[in-house]
Amino acid sequence: MRIDAHHHFWRYNPEEYDWIDESMSVIRRDFLPEHLKTEIESAGIGGVISVQARQSLTETAALIDFARQYDFIKAAVGWVPLTLPDVANDLERLANEPKLRGVRHVLQGEPDELYILRDDFNAGVRALKQFNLVYDILIFERHLPQTITFVDGHPSQVFVLDHIAKPRIKEAAFEPWNRNIRELAKRGNVFCKVSGMVTEAEWSNWSREHLKRYFDTVLEAFGPKRLMFGSDWPVCLVACGYKHWVKTVEYFAEQLSADEQQQLFGETAIKAYNLKTKSVR
Repeated sequence: MRIDAHHHFWRYNPEEYDWIDESMSVIRRDFLPEHLKTEIESAGIGGVISVQARQSLTETAALIDFARQYDFIKAAVGWVPLTLPDVANDLERLANEPKLRGVRHVLQGEPDELYILRDDFNAGVRALKQFNLVYDILIFERHLPQTITFVDGHPSQVFVLDHIAKPRIKEAAFEPWNRNIRELAKRGNVFCKVSGMVTEAEWSNWSREHLKRYFDTVLEAFGPKRLMFGSDWPVCLVACGYKHWVKTVEYFAEQLSADEQQQLFGETAIKAYNLKTKSVR
């Protein structure tokens, strides 16, 4: 089975999704499981991992509910209030949900550039381990130095880096992203998603060649055993269609062996999120 390790659902309204501006009008509508099912079937993807797009327990519950209803949704990465002292209560309640496999906070949206190093936030992250939950790291490349410090404070926690840390592809900037991403990759408890790249490029004027050196860098740094495919659907639609992105990553992966391609397109996600074999049949 091939797995898309990163996508979102939403029922669109302009208040809750105010980050979707006029330039992103193509995604100003509902995106629900029935819509995604059509996309993955056309692209040969068998399962997905749903990731939070709003910071609310209500959305976390909705993602879990979708995962119960639709077999192709193999896991969910939700949100919990990690900075609250009683967050363990929420985690204990949610830990009974077998398809909740991870937690994420929108760190890239925090005004405090050092939010990831806050004591209360780190206390919440330390609570994840006892519930066997992954933490998804959503940052811009400028946050990589403090992210390395953060990860070093949690050596037994499994982390998944979203969108290869959003390098400044539109500007054709390579450093210091290249240096910092390689340093982060030295931590064996960090996995990385090949996702979100087209939306960091020039939406209407990107090419495989623009993106390939960024892919090659994370491939060399993390290796296929810690690299996983993600679409970032429906956000990717501002720059390319679902199947187009699948084909693009397939092109990048032509240099890999068959076994390594299986890791990139499924086995790494299964390992990182501890998906049960029977749930990804």
